[in-house]
Amino acid sequence: MRIRKPNILRIAGAVALVVSALLMCSPEVMGANKGRRGLNNKVLNRPYADMRLWHLGFSVGMHTEDLRFTHNGFVTPEGEEWRIEQPTFQPGFNVTALVDLRLSSYFSLRFSPGMYFGSRDITMRELSSGNIERQTIKSTYVTLPVDLKFAAQRWRNMRPYVVGGVMGAFDVSKKRADYLRLTGGDAYLTIGFGCDFYLPYFKLIPELKFCFGLTDILQHDRPDLVDDPASMKFTQSISKATSKMIVLSFYFE
Repeated sequence: MRIRKPNILRIAGAVALVVSALLMCSPEVMGANKGRRGLNNKVLNRPYADMRLWHLGFSVGMHTEDLRFTHNGFVTPEGEEWRIEQPTFQPGFNVTALVDLRLSSYFSLRFSPGMYFGSRDITMRELSSGNIERQTIKSTYVTLPVDLKFAAQRWRNMRPYVVGGVMGAFDVSKKRADYLRLTGGDAYLTIGFGCDFYLPYFKLIPELKFCFGLTDILQHDRPDLVDDPASMKFTQSISKATSKMIVLSFYFE
């Protein structure tokens, strides 16, 4: 019986194929491929951006400010009972800086100090007569938010996340002798969500956040109305006022 000698070229080709497959499956090569391309061979922008310890950036956006009044049923000596509300919302402007500290692959701690410029249109209505008084409260807040960010696993060039934390706000606008006056500071609980979009040179991060005020921001002591005691009836009709904000921001990181 004649025994065929094995084909050297075929054996070399098979060995080369096996070695190539092993190399392609190695963690180093797979990591390199993932660094360059994502699912469906989509090129990943800034593949190692999330591995940095610190991230810096800034944001611009818009927001609305709301006031919720709790009435106490106060009736003036003239028999008037007033109800105060904010019937409409005015868009405001906000700009912040961003400092992001990476805690793990999914968590980071964010500090985003900034300024919020806004206003609130207040309507005061007397129940029996229907008389109406109006006031616009303008505010300029210096905000100091601290948030914990939880991000999902990156998918191609996007990464959704949720965020929650606390925010201090300090109104630095000039106070006027209006019907209602707000205190200079407030504290908020914040919760929101957004998505990191990885562009070739930076990350664009749209975010929607809801802020819930924790303190009574109505100034009940009004020595500036000593000469106009009739204007105190609006403040006396309210037991407390709390603030809420909805903030839409666009971060550039």
